Amino acid sequence: MPPNQTPLAFSVLRVPFFLEPHYDEDKPFIESNRERLVKKWGGNAGWNRQKQHHNLKGRGQDAGIPHFNLDRLTSNTMASHRLIQHIGKKYGLGVSEALYDVLNIYYFVDGHALNDRPRLAKVTHDCLIKEVGSDDDADANENNNNIMSEEDILEFLNGSEGRKEIDQALYALNEMGVHGIPKFIIEGKRVIDGAAHSNTFIDIF
Repeated sequence: MPPNQTPLAFSVLRVPFFLEPHYDEDKPFIESNRERLVKKWGGNAGWNRQKQHHNLKGRGQDAGIPHFNLDRLTSNTMASHRLIQHIGKKYGLGVSEALYDVLNIYYFVDGHALNDRPRLAKVTHDCLIKEVGSDDDADANENNNNIMSEEDILEFLNGSEGRKEIDQALYALNEMGVHGIPKFIIEGKRVIDGAAHSNTFIDIF
């Protein structure tokens, strides 16, 4: 960065998006991502052609994702969207962003399904212990005594709290013509499609 220039600072508000909204919510996973993509692009040939048009592996490495697990388990993501929203409301944006980072590794690298609710409850609880503190450390954070247990998180995942807000967000995206991700809407004015390079955002700001 040139001298005497202030670093860019901005906040990202994540909006839920369903890649496969028809997936059964009651099943931990449906198929591998490899199987999903081959079907989506009409077979191996179509899939291989599509891969030539982007550099998602390189972008992922830039973002701290060492590799993408092609055989990661795909599933309905309603419960995980509800969970991230709930954690944000209860503990703040910083904690929900930390959980989002954990789930990126959990899914894209480790290959676990986002609707494997017992496993999701465990990694979320572990994240809360790290980000908020533990009940044994009374001075660490004022939210210590409110850390959700694995059982609490699993009960939340198996419920319906927050579903209305997720449905409303999905409806709004559909009305805006958003049918794929990633997509960035900047200050309600500029829409950036695809995995845009960081220089694109620097030029805008």
